[in-house]
Amino acid sequence: MSLVVQPVQTTKFHQTWPLVKDFLAEALKWSNGDYTEDQAKALLAQGSWLLLVAVDEENKIHGAASVEFINFPNDRVAFITAVGGKALINEDVYKQLCAVLKGFGATKIQCAARESAARLYAKVGFEQKHIILEVSL
Repeated sequence: MSLVVQPVQTTKFHQTWPLVKDFLAEALKWSNGDYTEDQAKALLAQGSWLLLVAVDEENKIHGAASVEFINFPNDRVAFITAVGGKALINEDVYKQLCAVLKGFGATKIQCAARESAARLYAKVGFEQKHIILEVSL
């Protein structure tokens, strides 16, 4: 099965949300409280985040991702806030993801990941850049 990565226009978000919410909810379980499903839905609906879907030849959705764009002085970073689905981490899907995000002006892709996910993402070229530490105030 081959998958095609495509962005979802904000105008089509509410039609698509019921088809992707479970993929994103599963991913957001690992966000350690950074985002809730309701917050992700609101950010996607208002266009602050971009929704991407991976569809098969019959236009069935097999996975989804949410992306926040962050403009730094030297780069426009596509920060993946959530990704969920099956068979998404492979060379073909990764190349498509890169092309779509470049189309939105991104010069880099970043994400936060637990160790097992980091090992999986390393297979398509992601490298550890930082270790993120946190303390609540």
